[in-house]
Parts: sequence; structure tokens; C-alpha cells
Amino acid sequence: MKILVIGGTGRIGSKVVDRLRAAGHDIVIAAPSTGIDIISGDGLEAAMAGTDVVIDLANSPSFEDAEVLAFFQTAGRNILAAEAKAGVRHHVALSVVGTDKLAASGYFRGKIAQETLIREAGIAYTIIHSTQFFEFLPGILQSAGEALRLPTALVQPISADDVADAVARIALQPAVNGVVEIAGPERAPMDELAQRFLDRTHDPRQVVGDAQAPYFGAQLQNDTLVPVGQAWLGRQGFDAWLQQSGLVRSN
Repeated sequence: MKILVIGGTGRIGSKVVDRLRAAGHDIVIAAPSTGIDIISGDGLEAAMAGTDVVIDLANSPSFEDAEVLAFFQTAGRNILAAEAKAGVRHHVALSVVGTDKLAASGYFRGKIAQETLIREAGIAYTIIHSTQFFEFLPGILQSAGEALRLPTALVQPISADDVADAVARIALQPAVNGVVEIAGPERAPMDELAQRFLDRTHDPRQVVGDAQAPYFGAQLQNDTLVPVGQAWLGRQGFDAWLQQSGLVRSN
């Protein structure tokens, strides 16, 4: 099977590529470094020829509201048009649990626009809604400012390895023409998980839990960022991920 992996050089994409190649599939990596540009469209149609499945893992390089929206709209239109021309049978896109509840955030408005294009394209698709990755914890803490004020809403983070396992598996299955959700095995308030991370990495700072603290500019309900129904659960919990991450410093 020929599979085009957009964003195949990134954190998740490189792992997905490794898994699918190991399974014997013909993998094409779409990234500017491979001569395939989803914004300009350069190289996209040629790469798409004969492709059975497209996996879209691309993310906006900017978090500025207008630029995020422009990225997802432009990339989405270019990718889906090339897929229609090539007769692609399955479009797989990685998105975020709670996206539909986060329209107050410029980033998530971009993701909502991306998902709308996919649903309206007439191509069989599966949208994967993932919870936050463990690997994003340092960035979440940095976004909290010097006061380390974070929401108390629940999170159920998942490791990048588990995300890659799920994406590779779903890409080889029939399209569901809807959303599937994936999450980690453990659920906890965001502020408490962040404090565990600081404690385990010997960082003396203290997180302040605040139910009103924004997340990427949006107000969270307690269950905004966790699956509300059935979800595929990864195997790696927080402690196991942290142990293999290399982030724990010795005393």
C-alpha cells in the first residue's frame, strides 16, 4: 500500500513512518525538506499519484490567530484537491480532543476549519482526536507564565509513541467517516499533573491551580480536554513516560 505521510519528519510523523515501513508499506514523506510543500502545493500532486492513504500530521508553524487559520485552510484545500485528483481512498488527520469546544482559541479555530474541510471534501476520512501529549508538558508550563497558573480541568495525556501506534493502526483500517478518540491511561487535573512533573524533575517551583486560567486563550470546562465517550487508550502512563524521557535529573 502506498501511504503519503504529511509531516513525516516531525515528532509523531517520523514514528508513524517507521512503523508503516516496518510493516512493508510504500511510504512517501511530505515535508518542505523532501520537496513537497502543502502551502504552495509544490510537488504535492506528483507525490499523491497512486497513493492509497494520506496521513496529515502537519501543524502550523505559528500560533498567531490569523496565521494558524490561513495555514490550516490553505494546506487543507491543497491536500484535499490533490487527493481528489489522485483518487485517494482514505484521508487520516490528527487533531485534538475537545477541538469543537475550543472555538474561543485562535489555534483551535484553525483546527475546526481543517476538520470542516475534511468532512465536506467527499473523500473517505478518519479524524483522530488525541489528548495532549506528555511531551508538551514543558511547553504548557512555559505558557503559564512566571506565576505558573494553570487550569484545574482534567487532562488524560498520551505519549508520542502511543499516538504513533494509534495513527499507524487507524491508517490501515477502513475509514470511519467520523472521529475516533485516543488518550493516555491516566486522568488527572492539569495543575496536579504539572506539579508532579516539576516535583519529579526536581524543579522547586509551585503550580497554582486556577479554574479560570485560560488554555491557549480559551476557558476550559472540567471535561473539555478528555474523551467523553469510548476512546482507545495508550499503554504508557506518566511515570513510565517520564522515566524514559531523559528529563529526570539525578540528585
